[in-house]
Amino acid sequence: MSGIGLTLFVLIVAMTLVVTYWAAKRTNTASEFYTAGGGLTGWQNGLAIAGDYLSAASFLGIAGAIALFGFDGFFYSIGYLVAYLVVLYIVAEPLRNLGKYTIADMISARFSEKKVRGVAAISTITIVIFYMIAQLVGAGALIQLLLGIDYWIAVVIVGVMMTTYVLFGGMTATSWVQIIKAALLMIGTVIISFLVLKEFNFNIIGMFEQMKTVTSHGESYLNPGVKYTNGVDTLSMMVALVLGTAGLPHILMRFFTVKDAKTARSSVVTATWIVGIFYILTIFLGFGAAAFVGSQDIVAANAAGNMAAPLLAEALGGDFLMSFVSAVAFATILAVVAGLVLSGASAFAHDIYGQIIKKGKATEREQMLAARYASIGVSVLSIILALFAQTLNVAFLVSLAFCVAASANLPVIIHTIYWKKFNTAGAISGMVTGLVTALVLVAISPSVLSPEGTAILVGDPIFPLTNPAIISVPAGFLAAYIGAVVSNKRDEKKYNEVTVKANTGVK
Repeated sequence: MSGIGLTLFVLIVAMTLVVTYWAAKRTNTASEFYTAGGGLTGWQNGLAIAGDYLSAASFLGIAGAIALFGFDGFFYSIGYLVAYLVVLYIVAEPLRNLGKYTIADMISARFSEKKVRGVAAISTITIVIFYMIAQLVGAGALIQLLLGIDYWIAVVIVGVMMTTYVLFGGMTATSWVQIIKAALLMIGTVIISFLVLKEFNFNIIGMFEQMKTVTSHGESYLNPGVKYTNGVDTLSMMVALVLGTAGLPHILMRFFTVKDAKTARSSVVTATWIVGIFYILTIFLGFGAAAFVGSQDIVAANAAGNMAAPLLAEALGGDFLMSFVSAVAFATILAVVAGLVLSGASAFAHDIYGQIIKKGKATEREQMLAARYASIGVSVLSIILALFAQTLNVAFLVSLAFCVAASANLPVIIHTIYWKKFNTAGAISGMVTGLVTALVLVAISPSVLSPEGTAILVGDPIFPLTNPAIISVPAGFLAAYIGAVVSNKRDEKKYNEVTVKANTGVK
């Protein structure tokens, strides 16, 4: 990296650290640590949600997937964007009205048993770790490319920095880092997209025509089937992407950072516009990388294609633009992993420690201390796991996190809000079944086992699909239904209270 590039890199990282220092002075209570005291406005939270959502998977992973596999890579963009409709129309308002800090708070508004809270917290931590691995893999590849250091050193550096944000700044620091990062990421993406269009003489139809001959895939590059030859596997991945967002802890936690449900809705609308524009622009990132970098150079830099966007920036804008884009990508990863660490730490400190172990009697100081210890624990575990996933595309890794979220969290969230006969047994059976089914099927799938050693472990996969959502999501819904029906214990008065509160916000 050149002197200018390194200076840009340091400036953006320094900016995030200044924000953390500023936020640390304003983070004194558990509410401020977990939810920034509920003080964010709709546009601020919308930008922060977009910042949370536009992760390494979106910027690095999707650009690489489109560059290497054409339309099949764009499946990720479609799924991630459509997912926001589920969040907007089904989850956002009830979640804000019923919850306090975590998903478990929302479920416990109807079912007060500790078992429900404990299972919800474990589900949250599992999803967070899956998602964290993807971000750290992207960060490791990026820093390895730019600084020429070993992958494992790069992962550790990112791990230390992200933990710093959470330990000292909490949700306030995390939110503002995400807001800044979202703005910078959109600027970088628009600039690269403009340069790509310029190379194609601003002729979008002409660009698509040229892409038929640019890659070794020929005309099939613009059609599905280059990577995902199994239609069922593709459908399964789309189920995970579309339904998974509504169960992601670090996204749902954002609805507790605003004062009311109306502001939560406006947050989602703002985020949807930003996210929608970004995912449309991923077409230009992917096509540009394929045309002006080439698949051989993309794979040479990173086998999974995660460095396509920075390499495209270098090809079109030189070292300066590559340095800017890489620094923004690094800030992207730092912001997202900070949000992930925070949601995982909240699940442990607030739900397991504060509500189960201390029975709701933990002091502010004890909760804050537990959250900071949990932050370190989540970070260390994620770093260790990321060291074994270097060869996997980060967009694909995130799709597995979406699968777990859609299988374990979404069925219980929907049943809790909308089904009168739902009960504790249904909540526990739904979360456990969805979580275990997703994890077991992933563990025996081609995502983990590969005869050629291209996955995490060498071996023959037992389950044929790379993403098991088409099995695990229905299993979660079905288990929640069967558990509730078999138990047949329900409190309709409590349901009526929850319904009123979910729709009106009245306590």
